[in-house]
Amino acid sequence: MIGILLYILIGLSFLCFIRVLYGPTMADRMVAIDIFGTLVVGICALLVIKTGRLFLIDVAIAWIILSFIGTIALAKYLTRKKLDE
Repeated sequence: MIGILLYILIGLSFLCFIRVLYGPTMADRMVAIDIFGTLVVGICALLVIKTGRLFLIDVAIAWIILSFIGTIALAKYLTRKKLDE
């Protein structure tokens, strides 16, 4: 069952990657990158359940923090504001 969920999440990740490459607007690409980060965290969580390697939780936490910071920075860039405003 977990293997099937992993394949589904990996397939959805590829679809998000295609949206990042061929998205019509920058906002669509930004949303796809954010969803991709969430899917990677889900993949890490399923791998922890399947393999029992707990260091993947640390990878997931670091990934979601970097994804959040990247989303904030890109949103600031799209609104044409400086990062210190």
